[in-house]
Amino acid sequence: MTDLTVPQQLIARSNRLGSDPKNTNYAGGNTSAKGTETDPVTGQPVELVWVKGSGGDLGTLQESGLAVLRLDRMRALVDVYPGIDREDEMVAAFDYCLHGKGGAAPSIDTAMHGLVDAAHVDHLHPDSGIAIATAADGPSLTQQVFGDKVVWVPWRRPGFQLGLDIAEIKEKNPQAVGCILGGHGITAWGDTSEEAETNSLWIIDTAAAYIAEHSSAEPFGAPLEGYGALPESERRAKAAALAGTIRGIASRDAAAAGRSMVGHFTDSDVVLDFLAAAEHPRLAALGTSCPDHFLRTKVKPLVLDLPASASVEESIARLKELHEEYRADYQGYYDRNATPDSPAIRGADPLIVLVPGVGMFSYGKDKQTARVAGEFYVNAINVMRGAEGLSTYAPIDEAEKFRIEYWALEEAKLQRMPKPKPLAGRIALVTGAAGGIGKATAQKLAGEGAVVVVADLDLAKAQAAAAEIGGADVAIGVAADVSDEAAVQAAVDATVLAFGGVDLVVNNAGLSLSKALLDTTGEDFDLQHRVMAKGSFLVAKATAKVMIDQELGGDIIYISSKNSVVAGPNNIAYSATKANQAHQVRLLAAELGAHGIKVNGVNPDGVVQGSGIFASGWGANRAAVYGVEEKDLGKFYAQRTILKKEVLPEHIANAVFVLCGPEMTHTTGLHVPVDAGVAAAFLR
Repeated sequence: MTDLTVPQQLIARSNRLGSDPKNTNYAGGNTSAKGTETDPVTGQPVELVWVKGSGGDLGTLQESGLAVLRLDRMRALVDVYPGIDREDEMVAAFDYCLHGKGGAAPSIDTAMHGLVDAAHVDHLHPDSGIAIATAADGPSLTQQVFGDKVVWVPWRRPGFQLGLDIAEIKEKNPQAVGCILGGHGITAWGDTSEEAETNSLWIIDTAAAYIAEHSSAEPFGAPLEGYGALPESERRAKAAALAGTIRGIASRDAAAAGRSMVGHFTDSDVVLDFLAAAEHPRLAALGTSCPDHFLRTKVKPLVLDLPASASVEESIARLKELHEEYRADYQGYYDRNATPDSPAIRGADPLIVLVPGVGMFSYGKDKQTARVAGEFYVNAINVMRGAEGLSTYAPIDEAEKFRIEYWALEEAKLQRMPKPKPLAGRIALVTGAAGGIGKATAQKLAGEGAVVVVADLDLAKAQAAAAEIGGADVAIGVAADVSDEAAVQAAVDATVLAFGGVDLVVNNAGLSLSKALLDTTGEDFDLQHRVMAKGSFLVAKATAKVMIDQELGGDIIYISSKNSVVAGPNNIAYSATKANQAHQVRLLAAELGAHGIKVNGVNPDGVVQGSGIFASGWGANRAAVYGVEEKDLGKFYAQRTILKKEVLPEHIANAVFVLCGPEMTHTTGLHVPVDAGVAAAFLR
């Protein structure tokens, strides 16, 4: 006997099932449990069903993610069910069956759980189960694999009628522990939570074992000459070189609406082996089948039809041709299947792009969505392997795919999504971002919706700063010696492989030597220029190449200085370098404007708090020059300003956001002073 309540048992089972990708994909499937509680109004027992709500993920499900419904009211809906042509109306009816307040919105699969006469029900999307579900011989394979313990259910779109179908199968087949849903997944049940989980895992593992034992040796066909995986370093270099162009392909329609797609790159053996086999063009063209799969990946991917040996230039040219073909094909798919009531086309660009020998690029509105889309296509590859190994892969037809992709209920879900943050979909690279101005800027950009690469000379500190911002779907840390061209390119490559490209660059890395002219050595002068003048140039050059390939515009922002326009004592190397950076802003603004790339600068002054430069000796030197205690240097700088306010790192970060945000789309070549007012630094 367990001491857990019914919902606690359900949560524990759901988390165990959902945490193993062999059982179901991210946010895929749903689970339920039935039990009795006391109705607080009547004081009488009331039968309830707890069901994973819409949009949740089994692996991380909590009690707040459950919808709780009165079982008597839910089952009474059978008497008012208007038929399959109007079954979508039943989703709204679930709201009238809810018990209590709070909890999640009921999902489309709620009927499956409430109507099946079992205390515990699991509906999952395992690769092994979907392989049987999408095999041309699915019904006979179900019998061969499971005997009479699992029953085949012909494809039906998720909804109230599917719940009725499964309830009838359960009633007529008392020996059965579950069913295979044609083209879709599995459902299992049990009298206890343990029994339901055991039955689910038995179906999944039995299918996987049968596939492993009976599959043909080459389910994807013979190796395709020239399409094998490139060596790791070579394929990742090629992936980085292609990433900007491919992101632009995936973002054409999004960009027209003022957004860009974030990307994810996968070069796992699953993907590379699929692309190296002869049947991959045919199978990719058939598209995915499980609704969760193609809702995330579109009905099919764009596949580059060139061998791995094709050059970057050849690949780019062909990808652009294939993109136009893909868009025309998707428009045709929409036109063939749309009805007068269908939602407008949501864009004709691919979400999955496959490059033989290199890997898979996947895209979404944010990094998590892009990563999950890639995971779903890996699931689809596994499904195709299993189905082809036993039979022939036969996904649901395009008309059914369209009914789900452009389902009114799916459209309503999209319309309920919260408004994106101002920098959503943008990819930022900030140099010198482990502390001070750079760290504050990285945090600000992430807070406004961007994904951020924290670049710093010290990798450990960069990674720590990124971890403070969030997980790898939000920020990563990379090493970057900006004075080294190869190191800069490596950091940019890491950026585009992590997030798909780059839109927003902040040249912040720097150091400072406070010395009089006669004390400044040639090495001092060269060091300042290598890090800030040359470093900014190298970063701008490498990132501008990606931005031009993307054809999405972009922003390059230099953190210059008040010292770029105001002369001061004991400052020759630093101030001359800052003046160099300031003019780079003007030069690049003039050159890159033709590509929609804006280049602007921020001129701070006296940013003492959190500053690595001031902490490394510059603060002590400047304090000595001005005859004040180092601890009072920030206050000293504040008192010499017009506003009498100290300038902090977050003030610089705010200026960066304004320059790259939605309100300053027509400004380039500008330097914004953030110095609390220094009259000598007024730009004229």
